[in-house]
Amino acid sequence: MIYQYKNFIPVVHESSFIHPQSAITGNVIIGKNVYIGPFASLRGDFGKIVIEDGCNVQENCTIHMFPGITVLLKENAHVGHGAVMHGATIGRNCMIGMNAVIMDNVVLEDECIVGALSFVKADQHISARSLLVGNPARIIRKISDDMIAWKSEGTKIYQQLALDMKNEWKECEPLRTPVPENEQMDLPYKTWGEMKKK
Repeated sequence: MIYQYKNFIPVVHESSFIHPQSAITGNVIIGKNVYIGPFASLRGDFGKIVIEDGCNVQENCTIHMFPGITVLLKENAHVGHGAVMHGATIGRNCMIGMNAVIMDNVVLEDECIVGALSFVKADQHISARSLLVGNPARIIRKISDDMIAWKSEGTKIYQQLALDMKNEWKECEPLRTPVPENEQMDLPYKTWGEMKKK
């Protein structure tokens, strides 16, 4: 759902898919080809949220801030299920793992990856192409070209999903009998193993 707060009405590019069970409130700007999953909460009440082109914010993510702060997800940022970002800047083509927490005034430069369940403490500035893991998160190494290629392919899947959901998603009644296996439809997405072989 999209909610006005005071004089702020979210701005969403028409090419993006915002799941109706997400909550987009107030001073939020969402660019092109963005996917926002169900139960994501982007709350632009105390400050501003900018989601640039090609990003995805998956199920159960929370984005918020302290008063007067702007949260920024730069182009092609990829935010895994259940992640929390509070007052952070996420660089271009970064990946935030599932259930990771990124705290206030953190700046992730471009092409960083934060591992699942990691906790990035407030006020850190992380250099480009860093791999962070742990609680508290620490940099364990620089990211290879192969790893960035793998991440970028995964983000393309979500960019395609935004388009597919806009064109082919609709509420329906469930089938009451199983579909025979030989009649089930194959999905057009490659597995992670197939993508790695490229």
